[in-house]
Amino acid sequence: MRMRPKKTAKDLPPRMLRRTRAGAKGKQWVCYYYNARDENGKRVEIPLGTDLNEAKRKWAELEQTPAPVETGLMKIVFDRYERETLPTLSLGTQRVYSGYLKFLRRGFESAPADAITPQHIAQYRDTRAHGPDGIKRITQANREVTLLSTMFNYAREWGYTAKENPCKGIRKFKETPRDFYVDDEVWAAVYTLGDAILQDCMDLMYLTGQRRGDILKIRRSEIKNNELQVKPDKPGKRGKRLRIALLDEFRNLTELGAVINRIKSRPRSVLSSFYLLATDNGQPITEHMVVDRFEKARIEAADNALSQGNVDLAERIKKFQFRDIRAKAASDIESLKDASELLGHSEQQITRNVYRRKGQLVKPVR
Repeated sequence: MRMRPKKTAKDLPPRMLRRTRAGAKGKQWVCYYYNARDENGKRVEIPLGTDLNEAKRKWAELEQTPAPVETGLMKIVFDRYERETLPTLSLGTQRVYSGYLKFLRRGFESAPADAITPQHIAQYRDTRAHGPDGIKRITQANREVTLLSTMFNYAREWGYTAKENPCKGIRKFKETPRDFYVDDEVWAAVYTLGDAILQDCMDLMYLTGQRRGDILKIRRSEIKNNELQVKPDKPGKRGKRLRIALLDEFRNLTELGAVINRIKSRPRSVLSSFYLLATDNGQPITEHMVVDRFEKARIEAADNALSQGNVDLAERIKKFQFRDIRAKAASDIESLKDASELLGHSEQQITRNVYRRKGQLVKPVR
């Protein structure tokens, strides 16, 4: 039966309708429907949802025809991932992944998922790792390919493509783990120039072996029964709570316990602050505040070392990054097993290869 030309919604496929609905408070939204007939020939409208892209895909199923090409673009996959999946991750992970997505969009947003091949992935990997500015971004390239692989898995799950993940089998660049160890001289040079907030953060990060973001969100209520309970906020580790003892085997206060008592003993104008690390007026310490204080102390410490003619110390101080504190914690614990458990690693190999930087102590031949 020949269809009459559409008089409205001419931008939509045949038998696809657009309806504008109004809510109780006057808010309007657009819905899409499929103009169909029931078994008696009576016209019925089958709801297709409010998302135009998804509506076109449902329309294609009802028409028993391939979905329009534009419904399988990677832009649709990226948009849906950012809308539905990204918000479920930690705030730190959201920031990092948003940065990766910015570059992935530039490379693949306008491409249909079905048209992307392993060769395209490899070309993107090489371009990102060796950019035109001459700066190598090997780690960045590896992480972006990993996230892109995740995107394709979601695209297959959501029905945007039935092809095999083109990232499968793509080689990653070999990464060289950072090996800088913060010795006690470097530590003292920076620590002594920091204010109370920086010193508290450095002490907690070193003694707990946790990440900066994790120590900043420690609540006072998580200190109980002579234990500090921390919950690492990292993909793959969420939900794995650690209990760090504040008393040793002789029931004496540990150094961590003493630091926590020192922090809790400070008067605050706002006593209702939930967080252990907070300003005098009870406001939580932010990562930005910590980074600013650390950079200021590190620069001043390096300048002091240079003014005293200690060039070697100054160079070591300049290499010191706040994230190295976690590695110092892992390196200063004698037992690899204990270090791995404190850092919350499921595999000791990660602790050994990435965080143990002090070097193994061995005995001479004689």
